[in-house]
Amino acid sequence: MSLPDGRAVVRVEGLHKSFGQLEVLRGIDMEVHKGEVVVIFGRSGSGKSTLLRCINYLEDPTLGTIEVAGIRLEAGGHKTRAKREQIRQLRIRTGMVFQQFNLFPHLTALQNVLEGPVTVKGVKEEQVRDQGIQLLAKVGLADKADEYPIRLSGGQQQRVAIARALAMEPEVMLFDEPTSALDPELIGEVLAVMRSLATDMHMTMMVVTHEMGFAREVAHRMAFFHEGVVLEEGTPTEIFESTRYPETRRFLDAVL
Repeated sequence: MSLPDGRAVVRVEGLHKSFGQLEVLRGIDMEVHKGEVVVIFGRSGSGKSTLLRCINYLEDPTLGTIEVAGIRLEAGGHKTRAKREQIRQLRIRTGMVFQQFNLFPHLTALQNVLEGPVTVKGVKEEQVRDQGIQLLAKVGLADKADEYPIRLSGGQQQRVAIARALAMEPEVMLFDEPTSALDPELIGEVLAVMRSLATDMHMTMMVVTHEMGFAREVAHRMAFFHEGVVLEEGTPTEIFESTRYPETRRFLDAVL
């Protein structure tokens, strides 16, 4: 497992997010370095998914600062034309893989992969077609390029979703419980692709997951979310063998 190079790709400072009276994130500070894999874990409702959605501005943060690959945004204020363009640039640099696959049902696997570069970046389809085929091959689906999502298993659809995110050549990949909607026998094929991204491509990744075997094997760092804060973080060895907080231990005992 290669070590990250020290350059922060993602920097979150003093991040708060409230939904009405409910404060879901209560002051998150976090950095993720180039090539680093950070696994975020914790109970449902602890703020894990909300953090990822704030990082790429699917949710507007209430307070704090988010920086991705040099694009820095302060929470709050009006969405001016300049700020909307900053958000667009931030999203281009951020790949997101959701619990549900969110593929376009009327497009083939290959067309789904090409949609981002063609629609968002304005690249002609013929210029990126070969790259799209290569990405499908990378996730083990070269033979499914012309299939529609309805003819693919859940694991195959999620792998297409990963290829689609990679097609934008993001600086960081955000995975929001990418295996939680899959049948148990399909989880391994998605984790294998993610493992390859980490070990072969040295992709910078933030992964919300309960797959602790994956975390132990692939993560450089783990962060335990509890009631909207990072209660504890450390290497997998530190988390699994010498966790400091009873809340973390209870969670691990429940999922292991």
